[in-house]
Amino acid sequence: MPATTFMETLAASGAQFGEYAGARTPASFGSPAAELEALRSGGAVYDLAWRGKLVITGEDRIRWMNGVVTNNIRDLAAHRGNFNYVLNPQGRIQGDCTVYQRGDHLLLLTEQSQLARLKEYFDRYIIMDDVEVTDVSEKLSSLGVAGPKAAVLLGKAGLLPQALEPGEVIDAVSGDAGYSIARSPIERADGYELWFAVENYKHIWDKLVSAGASRAGSTALEWRRILLGLPRVGLDIGERELPQETGQDYALHYAKGCYIGQEIVERIHSRGIVHRVFSGFVIQGPAPEPGSKLSAVEKEVGKITSSAEIPMATTVRCIALGYLRREAAAPGTELQVGETTATVTALPFKV
Repeated sequence: MPATTFMETLAASGAQFGEYAGARTPASFGSPAAELEALRSGGAVYDLAWRGKLVITGEDRIRWMNGVVTNNIRDLAAHRGNFNYVLNPQGRIQGDCTVYQRGDHLLLLTEQSQLARLKEYFDRYIIMDDVEVTDVSEKLSSLGVAGPKAAVLLGKAGLLPQALEPGEVIDAVSGDAGYSIARSPIERADGYELWFAVENYKHIWDKLVSAGASRAGSTALEWRRILLGLPRVGLDIGERELPQETGQDYALHYAKGCYIGQEIVERIHSRGIVHRVFSGFVIQGPAPEPGSKLSAVEKEVGKITSSAEIPMATTVRCIALGYLRREAAAPGTELQVGETTATVTALPFKV
């Protein structure tokens, strides 16, 4: 399991470590509830040791990558990125990633827990192509900054030389430290990532904390993910899920040409319907375990995939994510999960 870079820097900031998405990283800095509040109403910096990174080089890299992911890589402008699914020939999701066009190479970001499997998958489909896939996770450190005041904090820290559009990345220098900064291409998960050489970790971290950024750990990040209604591979997305079932339509491009799994995606698109939809639930009781069945009038209609009991102001809200049969997925529908009630809620959660 990869260890987070500059453990001493994070430990000095009060980090309490744990495992998240395949890496050791701060779980919290003492108060996950306060950290979540900073992510929702202020601005927070967090370690991204769990962000795996692949560099794709070679003359055929753009054509090849366009043929193995679901979004349009062929027409990406320089220093722009988009979110993608990786499918098998049957159209089932094998992983997800963000791909940035960096001029002489592509940079692919995913969770560390997915990295080895995706690299093996990519290597399998490099046949006669001039393409090389290299894992640079250990060489390229990264931090995230999120919250409605993220851009203000980055500017105050001197780390945002210009406003960025969603999916845009630029290169910059802070003192003697070179770095890149990218804005998320996913509107619902707006925020920034900074990538830099390992030896510059402390410099970048200290600049952000000195500018007033709160520190957040993976517990608060996971709560934020659930509140935003974003599915995670390995939790909400298994090997049987189809892209349109997840509701992440921004991962799909229907006019890009052929790619692995395209036939199934196009068939679903032409029919305009899927049998299951990714949904949110407000739970009247304790958080149900992932895999818990949802039922309506004693008929199974879905299952829970993620859940959390989230401290919000003066109360604790129990919410969950999962899949429902379309006929049971109208917001406001009350379902049974175990001995308690789950009310279907539109995503993202409005709490």
